[in-house]
Amino acid sequence: MLVMCCCRFVSSELATDVIIIVDEVKFYLHKFPLLSKSYRLQRLILEANCEDTDKITMNDFPGGPRAFEICAKFCYGMTVTLNAYNVVAARCAAEYLEMTEDVEKGNLIYKIEVFLNSSVLRSWRDSIIVLQTTTSLMPWSEELKIEGRCIDSIASKSSADPSSVHWSYTYNNRPIISDNKITEIQQKNLVPKDWWIEDICELDVDLYKRTMVAIKSRGRMSSDLIIEALKAYAMRWLPDSYDTLVADDYIRRNKSLVETIIWLLPSDKASVCSCRFLLKLLKVVILVDSGCFLKEELMNRISTQLDKATVKDLLIPSRSSGEISYDVPLVQSLVNRFMMQERSARDLDYDDCENRGGLVLGHASLLSVGKLVDGYLVEIGSDPKLSMSSFVDLVQSLPDAARPTHDGLYAAIDIFLKEHPELTKADKKKLCSLLDLKKLTPGASIHAAQNDRLPLRVVVQVLFFEQMRAASTAGTLKAATNSILNGSTRLTGEVEEEWEAPASDNCKSLEKQLRFLKVEEDERLRRETKNENEKDNKSRLLPSRSRRILDKFWAGKVQVVQNNRSSETSGSSQSPPTSANPVEASTTKSSGSSSRHRRHSVS
Repeated sequence: MLVMCCCRFVSSELATDVIIIVDEVKFYLHKFPLLSKSYRLQRLILEANCEDTDKITMNDFPGGPRAFEICAKFCYGMTVTLNAYNVVAARCAAEYLEMTEDVEKGNLIYKIEVFLNSSVLRSWRDSIIVLQTTTSLMPWSEELKIEGRCIDSIASKSSADPSSVHWSYTYNNRPIISDNKITEIQQKNLVPKDWWIEDICELDVDLYKRTMVAIKSRGRMSSDLIIEALKAYAMRWLPDSYDTLVADDYIRRNKSLVETIIWLLPSDKASVCSCRFLLKLLKVVILVDSGCFLKEELMNRISTQLDKATVKDLLIPSRSSGEISYDVPLVQSLVNRFMMQERSARDLDYDDCENRGGLVLGHASLLSVGKLVDGYLVEIGSDPKLSMSSFVDLVQSLPDAARPTHDGLYAAIDIFLKEHPELTKADKKKLCSLLDLKKLTPGASIHAAQNDRLPLRVVVQVLFFEQMRAASTAGTLKAATNSILNGSTRLTGEVEEEWEAPASDNCKSLEKQLRFLKVEEDERLRRETKNENEKDNKSRLLPSRSRRILDKFWAGKVQVVQNNRSSETSGSSQSPPTSANPVEASTTKSSGSSSRHRRHSVS
């Protein structure tokens, strides 16, 4: 058949007697070969003869001019090449022309069906290609059930035992490995269970949904593999760019895509979908406005494993223009749901736990969420549009047991104070009241003592607790040293009692050596204790500004002690121990009462 621009000719000595027009392409053909194969062409040619014309127009022909050319060649007995890319179009065209067995035995429909069943549907790759081509041939391909047969073929092959799969190594989801390793895998026929996932990612949303439903309905695929397949499909088609997600040209497709993925998620409790993947879906649902039902479904799933999320995962942009950058109320809701599930699962009232002053062991998930929320507060604290009430509510949404240390919370509050200089003293006081200064580590305490953004009262409290910590550390070390020394004395006394009995000269010599070793040991322990105290005192020195504040603070304490000195019979429990401020204590002893009066007048 000759091709010239928009015309097709049959190379023959006989003149053509009919012109068939398919989508503006003219085919100059002979009536007899066409009449012997097609019922529809028999009727159309008869109608054309009645109208005294040799032209037949078919504008709605399935598959277009290429598909009609295949049918025309078959009518002339020419060789027709069928493959996975054109077989659906040829089948739909043959159905349109009614090239059935009633017209002639071994007609085109029969031959195409044999090719589909014996070759195409037995091939994994060809089944996927054929399924993809059915989209442009709707509704013909649907009526002929070609889609359903391809989907059944794909579902059957994906659910087969991997050991029976003949597989070539085209696995792009795995790390790059050497050619020798690939050869070794092929020789051993080590086919991974998820070998099919990457190939079906090429299907469009509707076909992918139908295929996954067929795979799940067979009941041979684990929920973990289903989730992996959904992740791969989302990674393939869901864009990471915010502008691409909400662009007018793609928003409808993205909405359909995320709705399909959520609908296909396994519902059994044994399946665990990663929190990061769920949060990504939640972000898309919010941005493309997929509705409250899907949003609630994802939030319930995420709240059960919020401890596995990261701060970056929670940074979901806010859709409200002119407001805060991130959706803080959404994170607040997730934390509240997590706490409700934690209380229900553990049957524990965290408020009672706090009142008892203890942390229940084994709450690793609660500690992880506490760290997560503090990190999130650090990120959103730099937003000038973030309200103080939102910040405080998120802090208070977790019990105190979730924060063994308050370093992360202190960092978040410090950033919030820096970005919100307009806060009043009352607001700053309320904000800092969220901190438990006793839970600050030494490094955070030193930073807080020099922080000009904190209220002066907070700085004084930080210095006081740090000095108390130093005193407690020194007291513990001293008690341990005394315990060691007392133990050595008791041991020596027992030895001396035994030595009081008559002994030989050799025993007396041994006694003398042991006494000498004991004296050396006591002297060594005294030196080590003295060095440790000096080292600890040096490490606790505070900056000059903080030192002056603490001097004033202790001056008031010293004056109270002097006024009540005569009535006390033992050390007062209301005044700080002298070891809490070693430098101050030594200065007081050396300078006498005049020094105390002078310091009192300054304060």
